[in-house]
Amino acid sequence: QVQLVESGGGLVQAGGSLRLSCAASGRTFRVYTMGWFRQAPGKEREFVAAIRRSGTTYYADSVKGRFSISSGIAENTVYLQMNSLKPEDTAVYYCAAATTYRPTVLAGSMYDAWGQGTQVTVSS
Repeated sequence: QVQLVESGGGLVQAGGSLRLSCAASGRTFRVYTMGWFRQAPGKEREFVAAIRRSGTTYYADSVKGRFSISSGIAENTVYLQMNSLKPEDTAVYYCAAATTYRPTVLAGSMYDAWGQGTQVTVSS
């Protein structure tokens, strides 16, 4: 099994930046993809960004050019650098890991390990 722990959330003003971290432990050698999802109050969970073992990255259209996912899975830590934050970015952010290769990274069902979440609040 893989265990995930997020950190780095907090309160920031619009236009500011935050960096989230996700530390993986356990059977990390089995991780093929790590991703970030978020869920705002009253809304469904949505994909934010993902990185494969190969280093290939993926982003939701809503965060392209503002967010950056980094760090290889082999390093057991994945970061989400969030710049130019907007109030609509307010949500609980979750880190996820997929321990088998899946052709898509966008669906939460493709991941089999999740962190506890970290709150990001962007004030206007």
